[in-house]
Amino acid sequence: MREVDPKTTSRAMSYEYYIDAPMPMVTIFKTMDVTHLVKLTKKGYSFNMLMCWCIARAAQSVPEFYLLPVGKKLMQYDSLGVNVIIKNKRGELSTCDIPFCGDLDEFARTYSELTERCRENCENYELPDHMIVGTSALVHYDLDGVANFYSGIFNNPFLIWGKYRCRWLKAELKLSFQFHHVQMDGEQACRFLENLQECMNR
Repeated sequence: MREVDPKTTSRAMSYEYYIDAPMPMVTIFKTMDVTHLVKLTKKGYSFNMLMCWCIARAAQSVPEFYLLPVGKKLMQYDSLGVNVIIKNKRGELSTCDIPFCGDLDEFARTYSELTERCRENCENYELPDHMIVGTSALVHYDLDGVANFYSGIFNNPFLIWGKYRCRWLKAELKLSFQFHHVQMDGEQACRFLENLQECMNR
């Protein structure tokens, strides 16, 4: 992780326009075909783990994901990770950063080990040297999306979804993707969502 001069990046204009915006976040709603992921759960994979792996895999091919505004600085990262929110053994929420790995089985083992550690010790696990994509899975609830959750502290891209819906032989999942306009524009965000669908189909 290192600070870069926004003027030397492709985000120069967006930095100038949006770094001081009171609400710099943009939210896109998308219905995804998760039929293949649902089939993989029958092989023992966790659906949410698969979602996280696909999200990180889709993000790695979009260069803008490696840049993130932190305060007034623009930071560049070499590695990506994905954050999950889990209910720990005290019934409270803990957050856990999972480093991305291209090997699905290795990522699944890391996901299981780290989330279980957070669940048991009730402490957050953070990867400060990774650009983290946030997620929140409300799998027991039928949602159409969540718009513009912005704390003013975290500028990370964030995806939220509820439970998937089965229609005939197809499973669909509605999700919302929010991002900071300094980090990326709508074109890059839509490219990421297209990449995400391709990852889900493989």
